[in-house]
Amino acid sequence: MMQAFYADIKDVDRENEVNRILGAFKLNPFEALGLRFDKGTEDIIRKQYRKLSLAVHPDKCSHPRASDAFEILGNAQKDLLNEEKRKTLDFLLSHAKEEVLKEWKKAAKKDAATGLAAMLHEEGKVGVQAAWENTLEFHEAWKLKARDVLARAEWRRRKLTKRLKEEEERAKEEHKKEKEEMKRKRQVEKAWESGREDRVGSWRTFQKGGKREKRISGLKPPTLKMSDEEKRYVQRPLLPEQP
Repeated sequence: MMQAFYADIKDVDRENEVNRILGAFKLNPFEALGLRFDKGTEDIIRKQYRKLSLAVHPDKCSHPRASDAFEILGNAQKDLLNEEKRKTLDFLLSHAKEEVLKEWKKAAKKDAATGLAAMLHEEGKVGVQAAWENTLEFHEAWKLKARDVLARAEWRRRKLTKRLKEEEERAKEEHKKEKEEMKRKRQVEKAWESGREDRVGSWRTFQKGGKREKRISGLKPPTLKMSDEEKRYVQRPLLPEQP
């Protein structure tokens, strides 16, 4: 019965659905699947994916980008069924919803119609707010606010990723320089060790040459007077000290 139903879908409807999916906000898989943000149980997600995937399947749809739309739907279902990604998405969507409600409450204080509706509603302003949250108007406001919140979160994520990448590259560069410096030191030490024998040999040769007595032909070195028993040196008188 399901196959017969989708066999009767007009080509124009298939193409319109492809265009809708392609134009959906890429950071929010709920938009790709055409689901309300507060209607995302696992069963609903799977049913909606099956319904849309049959409508835009490349074998059934003549749209030139049907395969792209089909892939987007698959990724959207995968992201919504991923526990970690779904947790992050729900947190951001909840934040966007709070901002929408905060703006509504601020406007409602000055809106006479909202005040009158709160007086007539059995649950007061809480009941009016709950009724508004079920309207298409609220969901459209939530969708626009969610786009802003998700875009800002993605910008922060990319900025952080870029910074981490830059830090990683800097650490790699420093590590590379350290390795090059260590390599240079090892080369210097190796060159120093390889020249040790030459330096020791040169030093020994120098020491041996330094102990040789150099004599000038025909001359003898003077004899110390302490060892001159014949007293051949001339004793000079000491001069009196000057007053």
